[in-house]
Amino acid sequence: MKPVTGVWGVSRQEEPLIRAIEQLRRKGYHDLKTFSPIPSEGLLQGGPEAGKSPVRVYTLVGGIIGFISGLFLTMGTSLGWPLLTGGKPIASIPPFLVIVFELTILLGGLCALAGLVIHARLFRATPEAGYDPRFSEDRFGLFVRCEQLQAEEVRKLLEAAGAEETSTQYA
Repeated sequence: MKPVTGVWGVSRQEEPLIRAIEQLRRKGYHDLKTFSPIPSEGLLQGGPEAGKSPVRVYTLVGGIIGFISGLFLTMGTSLGWPLLTGGKPIASIPPFLVIVFELTILLGGLCALAGLVIHARLFRATPEAGYDPRFSEDRFGLFVRCEQLQAEEVRKLLEAAGAEETSTQYA
């Protein structure tokens, strides 16, 4: 027998799944995924717990790399090919700040885009576990990751909450 990766419940309305989420959380299940054909405030609040986005770290790292590379580019160019004009310093910071700013913004934005693509998993080869095409049409879905021993308990909880259909997903 294949190991169970989770159980999913399907419903025409979102209320049964919201009730199921509350009951599952009380029982200690926290690895939940919700699927909805429309934006649903109830499933969002009761659904997976969202933490802080890791994309902001990509933006910060990209900005810092852009700042440092902007300084090295402008200072290195001035020191590598010095142009003495009117007693002004060779490596003067104020005129270089424009290039430094531009590279900070450019690399910060590109790294933020890369982080978004990576963490949103936009380029998946296979659909996510528990996904059913009906979730994009007219059904609400709830996928609960659990062990094989817990699958029957989760299935009963989903049915008691009012899910129209439940199914077990195997690895």
